[in-house]
Amino acid sequence: MTSRSHTYAGTTAIAGIGATEFSKDSGRSELSLAVEAVAAALEDAGLAPSDVDGMVTYSADTNPDIDIARSLGIGDLTFLDRVHYGGGACCGTVQHAAMAVATGVADVVVCYRAFNERSGNRFGTGVQDRPVMPTAENAQFAWYSPFGLLTPASWAAMFARRYMHATGATSEDLGRIAVADRTHAATNPKAFFYGKPITLEDHQASRWIVEPLHLLDCCQESDGGQAIVVTSLERARDLAQKPAVIEAASQGSASGQDMMTSYYRDDMAHLPEMGLVARQLWETSGLGPSDIQTAVLYDAFTPFVLNTLEEFGFCEWGEAKDFIRDGNIELGGSLPINTHGGQLGEAYIHGMNGIAEGVRQVRGTGVNQVPSVEHVVVTSGTGVPTSGLILGVDR
Repeated sequence: MTSRSHTYAGTTAIAGIGATEFSKDSGRSELSLAVEAVAAALEDAGLAPSDVDGMVTYSADTNPDIDIARSLGIGDLTFLDRVHYGGGACCGTVQHAAMAVATGVADVVVCYRAFNERSGNRFGTGVQDRPVMPTAENAQFAWYSPFGLLTPASWAAMFARRYMHATGATSEDLGRIAVADRTHAATNPKAFFYGKPITLEDHQASRWIVEPLHLLDCCQESDGGQAIVVTSLERARDLAQKPAVIEAASQGSASGQDMMTSYYRDDMAHLPEMGLVARQLWETSGLGPSDIQTAVLYDAFTPFVLNTLEEFGFCEWGEAKDFIRDGNIELGGSLPINTHGGQLGEAYIHGMNGIAEGVRQVRGTGVNQVPSVEHVVVTSGTGVPTSGLILGVDR
């Protein structure tokens, strides 16, 4: 494939990662979680707070960069940024940080996400308690809420049902994704479900949330924080950890895009925004699906993992179910995914903990380390404007 010229691709890197514990009741403020995660990431990189001059987070985050900077003694900031669309912002934060570094706007940028998403504001409850406000962003819910489509699970279920009808995928196929993630989480001491694998029978017996989604098709609600440090590859080589090279990054919003409710496209059985992200990643990096040894695929809901495998070309459309049935996404398979346990097994930190796992795989320090990793794909939220990364080993 031809390479797209992006100055940050291959010249910037993730130099540090840090997180709090992942729980259901952190017992402290969201700001405290954010500060802890950022401090841990800087310590991991071997940098001081005073080295930081840029910060990026999600538009959904409650923790202002200036409050974190004041709490840690970061000092002057020359780059401040937020990325919209919930979990879709995940890899986009790293792309924005890398662009700032590559263009000289900042030297060291911290990306972060922190929340009490279980003990505090639970995203899974959806929009039923949202105040009525006459804005374009809120008006879309008038098309769906009267019919009971109030929660992310209900929005995703519509896509899942159509996809299953079109491809012949079954609930058991969705369950195999959940089983793989929980199997990986069971050996990860940082995972909330450490030591708690599930079977396909457990998945099938779990209660319905919104058909065809069982409880075990839906990610956790978690308390916690995760931070990522981005700087130039040249500088990262002199720091404490092995750099994870940012080989490509992209964002994508496809035609007919809505926020998890893109029901009026010609075909609901595809995920075109993820396909757009994938094409940019392949073009920028010059890599293809056969060059990837492991992937961290956003798994808020299991059906979208099937779509993502297909949109990235790891298998043909409609064949993800067969790819999974053959054990390819498990450890020892051709493309182990979510080796940390994913959002189903480790924690739901809006995908930021998935970037950290991609970094560990590149470093060779994953608790479920895939052999001979050269390149890792990481994806962000599904059904929304989204983003992706390819991280690689520094050669």
